[in-house]
Amino acid sequence: MSLMLVVTVLGWVGAIAGLVAYAMVSRGRWSADSLAFQGTNMLAAGTLLTVAAANGIWPSAASNMAAILIGVNAVYTVVRAKRRAAKEAAALRVVEDAVDTVPDHVPDHLADHAPAARSAVSYRAFAEAA
Repeated sequence: MSLMLVVTVLGWVGAIAGLVAYAMVSRGRWSADSLAFQGTNMLAAGTLLTVAAANGIWPSAASNMAAILIGVNAVYTVVRAKRRAAKEAAALRVVEDAVDTVPDHVPDHLADHAPAARSAVSYRAFAEAA
């Protein structure tokens, strides 16, 4: 297999990956800040950068290098935001408050004597800072 055939195949892989990423965001399947979109976009830019450099098309190579750098920055931003959200979520704990109540429809004289009448317990849950 010749080097130019490998470069051509890489070019097609990159072009298809870029189109898939664009279609998925355009159809609302992926968000622009998703790791799937950014990863696919960087894969496309990396393969197209290789093809452009192999053919000496430097403006395209530079453009794809910029796309990779933008993707790396976006992935860093997304990962940092997810870590921050996880850290903030860990700082909250769920507190349950059980309130033993008798339903309104149970007569007072049965509420104290029938265990089944006291079976209705409502729970409230809320988060508080640890």
